[in-house]
Amino acid sequence: MRLKSCMLMCSLFMASLASASNFASDSFKTKSGKELTITFIKHGSLMLTYDNHSIQVDPVSEYADYTTFPKADIILITHEHGDHLDPKAIQAVEKSDTEIIANENSQKKLGKGKVLKNGDTDTSISYMKIEAVPAYNTTPGRDKYHPRHRDNGYILTFDGLRVYIAGDTEDIPEMKDLKDIDIAFLPVNQPYTMTVSQAAKAARMFSPKILYPYHYGDTKIGELKDALKDSGIDVRIRELQ
Repeated sequence: MRLKSCMLMCSLFMASLASASNFASDSFKTKSGKELTITFIKHGSLMLTYDNHSIQVDPVSEYADYTTFPKADIILITHEHGDHLDPKAIQAVEKSDTEIIANENSQKKLGKGKVLKNGDTDTSISYMKIEAVPAYNTTPGRDKYHPRHRDNGYILTFDGLRVYIAGDTEDIPEMKDLKDIDIAFLPVNQPYTMTVSQAAKAARMFSPKILYPYHYGDTKIGELKDALKDSGIDVRIRELQ
C-alpha cells in the first residue's frame, strides 16, 4: 500500500513538472554566443531564461500553474490589471531574493517591489539592462483603460540582444524612438490595445527583426502577418491569445 502511494505521488509530481514544459519556446543567440530562451505562456505572460537566470513577465495563474516553473530571479509587471498582475502567481514563482520590478500602481497593490517609471533605466542587474517605456491608449474613449504615464512597456537588453515587451498600448508616437529592437511583442486586441492595422503601423515605426503579436484574444492574427509581408519583419504567431 505504501509503495502504491509512493508511486502515485511520484506520478503526480512528474505530471506537475510536465505542465511547466507544455509551452512552446524559441531560442536566440546573443553577440557572444549565449542563449536567450523565450517561453510563450499565454496572453501577456512570458518567461525568459538567460545565463541560468529566470525572468517572468506578467505571470497570471489563469494561464499556467506557476508552482511548476523555475523560481524567478526577476519578475516584471507592466501594469495592475488582473490579467497582468496576479499576487498568487507571483507568490508561486518568487523566492527570497526575487526582484520585482513594476509600475507604481502595481508596486502599491503588491506592497513590494521596485518602481520604474516611463523613461527610467535599471542597470543594477549584471546580466540584463531594463528600460521602462510608455504604454497607453490614444483612441478617444479608450484612454481610460491605459492612461498615459501610468503603465510600462519594457526593453530588455541581454548582451546586445534587445527585446521589447510593449505591455498594453496602442501605436503611440514614442515607438518611433525605439532603436535596434531584435525581438518585439505587440498586443493586438481592441478595444484595449491595438487593431491589426495599428499593430502593423506600430511595427513599421521601429522595424524589429522578429515580431510576436501577443495579448490578441480572438483577433484574426494571421491578418497581421499579411499586413507586414513586405516589411522585412519576421512575424511569428504563437499561442498568445
